[in-house]
Amino acid sequence: MYSPEKHTEHRAGFVNIIGNPNVGKSTLMNALVGEKLSIVTAKAQTTRHRIMGIVNTDDCQIVYSDTPGMLKPNYRLQEDMMKFVDAAIGDADIILYVTDVVEKSDKNSEYIQKLQKLDCPVVVVINKIDISEQKKVTDLIAYWQEQLPEAVVIPVSAKERFNLESVLNAVMSKLPVAPPWFDKDQFTDRNLRFFASEIIREKILENYSQEVPYSCEVAVEAFKEGRERYEISAVIYVMRDSQKGIIIGKGGAALKKIGTEARLEMEDFFQKKVFLQLFVKVNPDWRESRKELRKFGYEE
Repeated sequence: MYSPEKHTEHRAGFVNIIGNPNVGKSTLMNALVGEKLSIVTAKAQTTRHRIMGIVNTDDCQIVYSDTPGMLKPNYRLQEDMMKFVDAAIGDADIILYVTDVVEKSDKNSEYIQKLQKLDCPVVVVINKIDISEQKKVTDLIAYWQEQLPEAVVIPVSAKERFNLESVLNAVMSKLPVAPPWFDKDQFTDRNLRFFASEIIREKILENYSQEVPYSCEVAVEAFKEGRERYEISAVIYVMRDSQKGIIIGKGGAALKKIGTEARLEMEDFFQKKVFLQLFVKVNPDWRESRKELRKFGYEE
């Protein structure tokens, strides 16, 4: 177990969270950071960007990175998402590899080979143990200890915040001696404009089904902070006219619903009143266009 008395020098490092889609990576990071920085839904591929959450104490700085779920890309957007994952693997001081109790072992085979070749420490986090019997959890721990003998294997429930202290202790024990990478009062690398767009996208994922949420992107066109409220104008881009109709809904009811839900969550996150305007536009090629993906923050 990590003992702060034994570590008097300042420690800092990048602790990057990777794994397949829908295993609870974002829930884990939010729980470790203590803030909802990554949007969370029941749908796979909710996370599209790499998002950092920073935890500071007097003698350490942990920079967690949430990343998109690993997949075989079908279009350029997904290719860019996987570049975020590759970058996270490349610059990690510690890897948190997240799996869960329902994931089949063959889904991890390709990534086990990558993890075996890494020079940095690996912590395997087996998530969602709250929905599993103890024997299965015990078997999974043994499986991962066999696959990655050098790794620390920790069963948790990120949703229930169970056994997260063990993850923190493992991270702290392996964190390198280093000065802080960010200002000590900084808790993320993203700005409020980014979080506004992500909150809107979360509400789209929660309220629509099938291909519609995966065909949408959100761009905040205006973000103005007044004395009493934020004034935000955002465009929801879709790929087809039929999707535009679905997003807007009869008499604009569906768009109004996600607007209200997004505004309320923004007010809670920003701790300030929000005036939100939403518009819907069709852009058939946004998932394949380098220019559009660059505008949305996917390409450098």
